[in-house]
Amino acid sequence: MAYRFSIILSAVLLAYGFLVFHLYQVQLVKGGYYMAKAQSEIAGSGDASANRGAIYFTDENGSALPAAVNQQSPVIYAVPSAIKNPATAAAKVAPIVGISEAKLAKIFSKPNDSYELLVKKADQAMADKITALNITGVVADHEPERFYPLGAVASQVLGYVGPSASGNAQTGHYGIEGFYNTSLQGASDVTLTIDPNVQIEAEKILDDLVAVNNATGGSVIVENPTTGAIIAMGGDPSFDPNDYAASPLANFLNTDVQGVYEPGSIMKVITMAAAIDAGKLGPNDTYTDKGYVDINKRHLTNYDLLTHGAWGAGTTMTQVIEHSINSGAIYAENQTGNDTYLSYLKKFGFDQKTGIDLPGEVSGNLSQLTAKAPQVAWDTAAYGQGVAVTPVALVSAISAIANGGVMMRPYLNAAQKPQEIRRVLSTSTAATVSQMMVDAVDLAQVANVNGYALAGKTGSAFVPNPAGGGYLNMLNDSYVGFGPVSNPRFVAFIRLNTLPVTSLAAQSVVPAFKRLSQFLINYYNIAPDRPTNDIVPNCKLLLCN
Repeated sequence: MAYRFSIILSAVLLAYGFLVFHLYQVQLVKGGYYMAKAQSEIAGSGDASANRGAIYFTDENGSALPAAVNQQSPVIYAVPSAIKNPATAAAKVAPIVGISEAKLAKIFSKPNDSYELLVKKADQAMADKITALNITGVVADHEPERFYPLGAVASQVLGYVGPSASGNAQTGHYGIEGFYNTSLQGASDVTLTIDPNVQIEAEKILDDLVAVNNATGGSVIVENPTTGAIIAMGGDPSFDPNDYAASPLANFLNTDVQGVYEPGSIMKVITMAAAIDAGKLGPNDTYTDKGYVDINKRHLTNYDLLTHGAWGAGTTMTQVIEHSINSGAIYAENQTGNDTYLSYLKKFGFDQKTGIDLPGEVSGNLSQLTAKAPQVAWDTAAYGQGVAVTPVALVSAISAIANGGVMMRPYLNAAQKPQEIRRVLSTSTAATVSQMMVDAVDLAQVANVNGYALAGKTGSAFVPNPAGGGYLNMLNDSYVGFGPVSNPRFVAFIRLNTLPVTSLAAQSVVPAFKRLSQFLINYYNIAPDRPTNDIVPNCKLLLCN
């Protein structure tokens, strides 16, 4: 009996000792940490990181892949008021945390300071080394942190979680984290239409393209034209949301929605669509190309005038698209009329936001097209200079052509339903313009994939001078296309920024579009929609830009 009593007494004393030790840890050693957390909660932040909803990607099979989740991350902090020998502690801690010994000694010497954060998101090896030092007042613990398993993949779509403006809370910044911050803080998960397999491949193609061409950056978008769902969206350079502080602010911006650019010859598709839909022209209507247009004391030439010369009489509207003829786009705009042409640009949404569920979206700029504008402004707009669009709006416009003339709102939240914005073109016009774009792809034989009818159009445009007025001697190259035309499954857009003036989209972005199209065709297991080798003979590459 006495033996049992001794065991019970020992157990009670041990438990009591553990309790006292735990209280010491909580109240003295970790007191500053918990006080800081309590103060944050009082300020209204709550434990936002621990309770924040997750973000998921969705693949072709409907499987969800975590894109942003919460995990316990090591944190190293000090309780200076509990450190007995600041100088000695600083000497031991400095090599581990990468903070100078002098700076640590100053921090550790604060007599009434109960909490100093040393390293946030420390790695476990660092935390283990701090724990092994066993210095009272220097603590390695864990706290909930936002974690992005795929690193920089789709970072500009996702955004990141960081301190709020007041510093008392964690909040979403940029991307989905910012746009759906209230829902995510309410512990609601958000599942995106982004397919991780397509996203990763699209970003790889873009990164390779930027590197090979020594571009300053670029962007890529893949959209389902029948629903408006964004399947992939990315930019280069990007950033790692797990370590966002290591990247410049500019890398956080999603230029697909937060920036505009002059699209160049891609706009010829829109110009031709307006002329055809307004009943002013047909694909086989002709004009005489002199290789240039003189208007308002300006001499506007075809991009290939020096290498090819004028295309001459009998040049069809289809050939205008096939050979990207500037004077032909001008002719189509002139036949349409300025007022009607502008109404179509607005139908396509180039002066509006698309309504995509991402923060900071801007609208395009058609401000130069006014009733008092000189005709040269309208003529250059016809081939994509002097007007500016966002890439997402341009993809939305081309998606409307792919979708039989009906424009859908682009979206990322898979819980949303497809939303029709408006009919932009008649079904017959959309089919006609689609075929003209197919003819352009077939003729050039750069973007074509054997057995599939793919539609596409290049765009090379001078970069506006940021200092104001005129253009730099540099180009932005872009390409947009869709397919298969019989039942479009995807619209893909690729852009390269700030290239030498000698660059041609046919040689830069078009092969990348083909690579991406081949991946999408294989990934979605899309059946061929026409006999193989059903294309026209090859043309000279430089004549098909």
